[in-house]
Amino acid sequence: MVRGIERGNIVHDDKDREDFVFRMARLAKATGTEIYAWALMSNHVHILLKSGESGLSMFMRKLLTGYAIQFNRKYKRSGHLFQNRYKSIVCDEEAYFMKLVSYIHLNPLRAGLVCSMDALASYPWSGHAVIMGKVHNDWQACGYVLDSFGTERRRSKKAYEQYVQEQRSLGQQPALVGGGLVRSKGGWSAVMSSRTREEKQFFDERILGSGDFVKEVLDQADATVREQIPVRDRAAVIDELIGRRCEDAGITIKALQAGSKTKICSAIRKELAVTFVRQYGLTYADSARKLGISTSAISQILKQC
Repeated sequence: MVRGIERGNIVHDDKDREDFVFRMARLAKATGTEIYAWALMSNHVHILLKSGESGLSMFMRKLLTGYAIQFNRKYKRSGHLFQNRYKSIVCDEEAYFMKLVSYIHLNPLRAGLVCSMDALASYPWSGHAVIMGKVHNDWQACGYVLDSFGTERRRSKKAYEQYVQEQRSLGQQPALVGGGLVRSKGGWSAVMSSRTREEKQFFDERILGSGDFVKEVLDQADATVREQIPVRDRAAVIDELIGRRCEDAGITIKALQAGSKTKICSAIRKELAVTFVRQYGLTYADSARKLGISTSAISQILKQC
């Protein structure tokens, strides 16, 4: 998910939409990225995908940077087009795949860009029309989606259409736009029940799935970090990163770690906290010690990013 800066439009006309979709299609083919669902709205875009070997970061960087450069050139503007970094959520396919496909493809209808399911079936700026066979492309993984409803294509399309219609009746479904404890447990009643029983439940704002799925993803991520940076070298890498960022910003490491509340120190702490936890696998407590703030402050930063 990525939004226009200050909720501004990222497309103004169909030429812009064609350019964005063309870039997404070309990159999907070049990187082996499988795209299952997408919806290009006026000021944001949703994409459900499985990244290729080059990874999600490279795919999104090339897509957004290339498009923004062309957009700025066309409209004689400068500066950022997209709001911060895109928001990515790892999803438990077995539990959420079809719900996410339908949720994303219903976006144009919910937003009033089309007025009916029939109109949505022909709307060219989401993947729904492609699955319905009204718009053709050779880069969207339609077969993978339809296989969830059977191997005979006419029947599977009908079943898919009926499923999307049923999901439409459920409304906004805010639980599908992020991870977290409520989503992992299946609602607040389940959360309160588990608290009463003093059960521990793994959850993470970046992951949509059960507690077991969240733990598995985090364990795999930690293992990857351990493979990339040996424990004996991680401290040196982190200290070097702190020193380099402070030098670039013209501040001292002492000022950063002493709790200075200047704007630049706060910005660097936020940036490094995300890097330490998500990229290098540091605990909240270790990250807090390195940055001169509390563990709860690290937690708040991660929730916001």
